[in-house]
Amino acid sequence: MTDYFVVASADNTIQVRAVCNDIGQYFAEQGVRHQRREGWDEARWVLLDYGDVIVHTFLDEARQFYDLERLWGEAPRLTVQGNEHNAQLVAPDE
Repeated sequence: MTDYFVVASADNTIQVRAVCNDIGQYFAEQGVRHQRREGWDEARWVLLDYGDVIVHTFLDEARQFYDLERLWGEAPRLTVQGNEHNAQLVAPDE
């Protein structure tokens, strides 16, 4: 289905959208456009589907409530260094 999940969070809806915009800009520079975007209007949990990479960006409290990381149990995780919101790359197939 996908190779990686990126799970990130932010303090407010403006920051959630800003994170998603930055991610979108990065992928656009690589020539990749999202296939689907969900949750943009409320911006409590925005999902960006890039095919091989799915990005979940949450408000902090929504991330804690849904706890998506638990769904992949033993999947390898890579915490992105130098980010204040603890983004993680999760490889669900491994």
